[in-house]
Amino acid sequence: MTRREFVNAVFLPDGQSVKVRAGTTVLEAARKARANVRTRCGGVAGCLMCKVSVDEANRSGLSEPTAAELRKLGPLAGQGTRLACQARLLRDAVVQVPEDPLKAAIRKKLAEQAEEDLW
Repeated sequence: MTRREFVNAVFLPDGQSVKVRAGTTVLEAARKARANVRTRCGGVAGCLMCKVSVDEANRSGLSEPTAAELRKLGPLAGQGTRLACQARLLRDAVVQVPEDPLKAAIRKKLAEQAEEDLW
């Protein structure tokens, strides 16, 4: 019987976490954790919608960028941006997911209303 290695992934800003098998894509882990990583291409590095960020301390927790990922991301790849459909979890990692545009608009509107209520 072979030993299967599991890793933990935490998705910010909401803090969802999940334990998955090492080698699972960040996109698959995000779906399992119910973290909202948007995609349109079905995970083939075609749409660039699944961009996530990983800080320097967590980059070693992910696989090296694939050739397709490097082509698509260009200079963003060196700044910690990854395609969730291509990056694989090798060790525990914390991944920053961009805020959903609708959620961001609602948050902004609520903040504006709260500021107006102060006056």
